[in-house]
Amino acid sequence: MNAADRQTAEDAYKHMKLAPNTPIKGTKVDVCFLGSCTNGRISDLREVAKYLKGRKVSASVKAIVVPGSQLTAIQAVHEGLDKIYIEAGFEWRGAGCSMCLAMNPDKLVGDQLCASSSNRNFKGRQGSQTGRTILMSPLMVAAAAITGQITDAREVFKV
Repeated sequence: MNAADRQTAEDAYKHMKLAPNTPIKGTKVDVCFLGSCTNGRISDLREVAKYLKGRKVSASVKAIVVPGSQLTAIQAVHEGLDKIYIEAGFEWRGAGCSMCLAMNPDKLVGDQLCASSSNRNFKGRQGSQTGRTILMSPLMVAAAAITGQITDAREVFKV
């Protein structure tokens, strides 16, 4: 690794408040964001809803779900998926970008850590220059929302 790459890696670790060679599993999350145009398909919403039934979002987590399109939102509501998410403790939003790029009030505050199924995680993407984003699958986001930390969905949901 050259000096520039090493510095980039060091800067990333510092920004994310992580240490090299340290497992990320168990890291506390503040916000869990599922959806938008990436990973907000009806198939994603259905799959996660199967595992959310009867579970609750951790009291320490703000959880948001955003269908990937208006048609997806209509289909999800028709199937009752919105109710499953809401009963679990997710905030159901209309289709759109939302926290993916910090639209409306859906933004990270300070150095909050977000488990996100969106597709980018550069500094400031979710509204705070010091906010931190870990990209993961929709089911991993749901597992983080339930446990309040980065966790293995296979362990939480017995997948």
